[in-house]
Amino acid sequence: MKTVGLTGGIGSGKSTVARMFEELGVPVYIADTAGKRLMAKSSDIRKKVIDLLGAEAYEGELPDRKHIASKVFEDRDLLRSLNAIIHPAVAKDFSRWKSEQDAPYVIKEAAILFETGGDKNCDYVITVTTPENIRIERVRKRDNVASEDVKARMQHQWDEDEKVKRADFVIENTEIDQTSLFVENIHEILLNKCK
Repeated sequence: MKTVGLTGGIGSGKSTVARMFEELGVPVYIADTAGKRLMAKSSDIRKKVIDLLGAEAYEGELPDRKHIASKVFEDRDLLRSLNAIIHPAVAKDFSRWKSEQDAPYVIKEAAILFETGGDKNCDYVITVTTPENIRIERVRKRDNVASEDVKARMQHQWDEDEKVKRADFVIENTEIDQTSLFVENIHEILLNKCK
């Protein structure tokens, strides 16, 4: 069974594309969702995160995402340390999840797939791309934040051009009907490659 990475910058529409693949019957693993679940459920991760960021990193059993974000987005070293706690756990969880699937290929959706070296564990990578002004507007509306906050988050991700260069497939996600056609075409190609 092949692993297909799905990535793209914040606001590019990775989640929309992931849902389209799911509708075609492809099992999809969302790394960010898994990371949140593991941060909430794993006492080992909770202890390590509290050791790194302080007791305020959790409200009871649940991670305080706003507090964590405010700490790590100002400090690249802290962000790297947090990623060193979360990403190995997500990789292990993904392997377990993949072993339970029955399909020609699965998709692993991860915003920072290239940044963490996760692409090395994928047979193919799809990059979702969208013009920056549209991405900023989507995230601004979705998260109810200022444009400057969105741009600050973008600084922690690779430039889209770099992701496009390294991808096996590129989906430009501006028109939903066009995006759907891209997904269907890539799905057919991947099914043929996975025979």
